[in-house]
Amino acid sequence: MKLVAARSRTVRIPLTRPYAVSGGSWDAVELVIVELEADDGTIGYGQASPAEEVTGETIAGVAAELEPHKLEWLLGLELMEFGVALTDLQTRVKGPAARAAVDMALFDLEAKRQKLPVVEMLMRSHPLLPTSITIGLKDVAATLAEAEEYVARGFRLLKVKIGESVELDLERLAKLRERHGAAIVLRADANQGYDLRALARFCERMEALDIELLEQPTRPELDAELLAFPKPLRDRFVADESVHDEHGLKRLQQLGLPYGGINIKLMKTGGLRGALRLARLAERAKLRLMWGCMDESVLGIAAALHGAFANPATTWLDLDGSFDLAEDPFSGGFSLDGDRLSTLATPGLGVEPRA
Repeated sequence: MKLVAARSRTVRIPLTRPYAVSGGSWDAVELVIVELEADDGTIGYGQASPAEEVTGETIAGVAAELEPHKLEWLLGLELMEFGVALTDLQTRVKGPAARAAVDMALFDLEAKRQKLPVVEMLMRSHPLLPTSITIGLKDVAATLAEAEEYVARGFRLLKVKIGESVELDLERLAKLRERHGAAIVLRADANQGYDLRALARFCERMEALDIELLEQPTRPELDAELLAFPKPLRDRFVADESVHDEHGLKRLQQLGLPYGGINIKLMKTGGLRGALRLARLAERAKLRLMWGCMDESVLGIAAALHGAFANPATTWLDLDGSFDLAEDPFSGGFSLDGDRLSTLATPGLGVEPRA
């Protein structure tokens, strides 16, 4: 099987509800979709969902990087050289989100060649896991209303965006706990929004409110300062913006591991190849793994899910990035039963483009 064509296009998709975090808000997502076609007509699909505030990439920059003429180096490639292509990709394409799109398409195509789902090609460790669903920055009433909707839909793991006002954050979480009790699991994500004083205040209530984890409480420049917090608390801290790839993990190890887990996102690691390597290294460091996402199509979510299920250290899923798309350019990808995600038995990543 040989690659004979490479195509890309940009799509803009409205969200069904505006989404706010500490540092920004959005009402739509832009994706760059890549298609790699083999000489037998089989197509591998990939997508980039760049987040400038995370990786420095813009949608225009990623689209330019993935123009078909810039992917001509792939043409003529025999898929038996899949590993070589993934290695060449690291220097041929600039930017992790752009690389992720090509990486995803290559994995999809290679697994289709082997007539296996990607996770089976990688060797499965998990059959299914529950995902959290995210509530953005809102007032108390809107937070409670959105939580009611999600609980009614079968979600019990609620990740609440915080980071602008610690007292309001604590009030929102307290009201959620009061309303739902032990029926829900609460996770919090500050998106770097706290300073050390606000974090200390938040940590005073973590135990009483039974907050399972706190994601990226402060800016990466303050990572070393987190070591002043008791280890049982730090074990609940999960690094996101502080760890993009294996180099970020090495930096945290040199600091003394101020976090108990890391959030792996394909748009940060440059795709599955980098994500799987980061996951193995984090597992050796005895860190727990969360697999997360940007706002993405079911294609991007499926790719992350296949990677997550291939590592035994995967503890948490936060793969809700396609749930709020008003329309999705792909169908399939995964099965959702309540809050439990599972992959499909279809070869590759299990997606098909919508007409």
